Amino acid sequence: MRNFIHKELSAGGWQKLSLKEQLGNIGSEVSRAARWRGKDEKLFWGAVERGLELFDLTLADSRWKGRRWEIARAREVFCDAVYGGKLYKSSLTELIPYFDLFALAVKQKI
Repeated sequence: MRNFIHKELSAGGWQKLSLKEQLGNIGSEVSRAARWRGKDEKLFWGAVERGLELFDLTLADSRWKGRRWEIARAREVFCDAVYGGKLYKSSLTELIPYFDLFALAVKQKI
């Protein structure tokens, strides 16, 4: 059995959120990882681990079966950014605006 960081979310709370809410929450961890990169390794890797867990919870959500390729690609690009952007030339700071759009859409009820 897996030990989840987000115990309440993994117990079904995550599936109560819309895709926009889920991606906005993932974006919070992307922002945290970007903020702590090169400053505090423990906080950086904690944000990365939490972000990956949220990606995995989103991928496991059966409502998004038609969107899994997009979610999986975003996870892949996030991993690339974490490990230096060698494959896609991605960076955490460049990913923040993508995820911020989802949080903004939730806030503005779009």
